[in-house]
Amino acid sequence: MRQALLAAALTLASTGALAQNVTLYGIVGTGIEYLNHADVQGNSVVRMPNSTAGLVPSRWGMRGTEDLGNGLKAVFNLESGLGLDTGMSGQGNRLFGRAAWVGLSSDWGTVLLGRQSNMTFFATVDSDTIGPAVFGLASLDPYMSATRSDNAISYRGTFSGWTAGATYSTGRSVVASGGPAATGCAGEVPGDSKACRQVTAMLKYDFGPGGIVAGYDQMRGGPGSLDGLTNSDNSDTRMIANGYYRIGSLKVGGGWIGRISRAAISRNEYNLFYLGANYAFSTALSLDTQVGRLNNKTTDARSTIATARLVYALSKRTSVYGQVGYLDNNSNAAVTLSSGQSYAVAKGVNQVGTIFGMQHTF
Repeated sequence: MRQALLAAALTLASTGALAQNVTLYGIVGTGIEYLNHADVQGNSVVRMPNSTAGLVPSRWGMRGTEDLGNGLKAVFNLESGLGLDTGMSGQGNRLFGRAAWVGLSSDWGTVLLGRQSNMTFFATVDSDTIGPAVFGLASLDPYMSATRSDNAISYRGTFSGWTAGATYSTGRSVVASGGPAATGCAGEVPGDSKACRQVTAMLKYDFGPGGIVAGYDQMRGGPGSLDGLTNSDNSDTRMIANGYYRIGSLKVGGGWIGRISRAAISRNEYNLFYLGANYAFSTALSLDTQVGRLNNKTTDARSTIATARLVYALSKRTSVYGQVGYLDNNSNAAVTLSSGQSYAVAKGVNQVGTIFGMQHTF
């Protein structure tokens, strides 16, 4: 059944039968990663990451628009994560785990319904110079690699340099595997509208070479949730403030993410600060750097990550890269360097990692 659905979708995309304009697209890439002190025994590991490597996660998808007249368009997107190490779909082996939405778009903005990136993604995408790579901010806060919501309705519009957006999810995560946001909190419980609810919001101002952003993200708990938010009175809240600025071939970005987690058995407060830069030496060669600092105010656990990545474009569609990262944990912290790492590390252990790979877009 799944293979038949996939074949039908590809056929429709190639013929343009779903809308006036349908595009089949994708990114495929992976690399070879080395990590020292990769487990509690201090062993090193060499591996091929799954969907998350040194640039952006692999994916394929279809997007389309239909002109409805008077400036109104129907839009849709179906996007599947892909692990090149095994060929499996990402986000818990979902067919369209990265995006599955339909909506309307006009000069007044865009309204979407379905599984989609929430406003935390849009609030951080310009200031995060490393992005969703293995040695990025998701190593300090795993949620940053999975800023998507199930069962969501969203609005986003841009007016005279200002962009405002919000999402509301009635059940933020229907599956219990496939990333840090996959917590099995399906929501939509009769008599409890807060169960597994997620609300995100963003306000952004772009002023030519730069911009500033404020964001908000709150997840509520519910029955069966695996993240410690076991009832709707529990919550996990993030507040975001950041900015970016371009000077010629240099772009600098940085910001702050404050988090308060009120789980059933514990309360934690975190501050995450980051600062990075992108520099293009030429149209083919670029350097990306970033430093991040996570401070758990409740446990006094502190972790600092520093990473640098060199990217060389062999063509408009194919790039090769090399990335190096270093993580420093204090005696109370056990953060891992690689956001794709599934092994626990000992407290107070520092890590060094490298990854070399390639990426192709179509």
